[in-house]
Amino acid sequence: MRFEFRAVTQPDLSMLFEWHQRPHLLEWWDHYTSIEKLRADIFDWDVHPFLAYVDDKPVGYIQWYLTEKPGVVGIDQFLADPSHLNRGVGTALITQFVESLFADPEIKAVIVDPVPDNARAIRCYEKAGFRSIGIRDGAHFMRIDRSGRR
Repeated sequence: MRFEFRAVTQPDLSMLFEWHQRPHLLEWWDHYTSIEKLRADIFDWDVHPFLAYVDDKPVGYIQWYLTEKPGVVGIDQFLADPSHLNRGVGTALITQFVESLFADPEIKAVIVDPVPDNARAIRCYEKAGFRSIGIRDGAHFMRIDRSGRR
């Protein structure tokens, strides 16, 4: 499965807002009560948001952001359709996006911080090559280094 990543634009917000109302997202992501709140979270801070497309159809969301450590970026993502869960789609999405990030020689590592109870997400990250670096502040931090990827 190959993904095309397209930057999120203002017209995408209504679709993203609808996605955020789905039960499988409400379980782990912030509940947005308005498109304006979602817009602020996507466009009012230093995040780089993308929609993931397969065969010209949007299937998920992924973003990257700078961390305090030079050369280390963080990512967050989700799949829009719950029927894609537990089928390797998330692992493929993350793997391909991380590879695109590592195309930038300045990026040395990528981190994620799922909720410790989100076993499905943790397993997905492990399958994509991430390794646990500890639990802190209510998050299970995981990392993949440029040198450690497959």
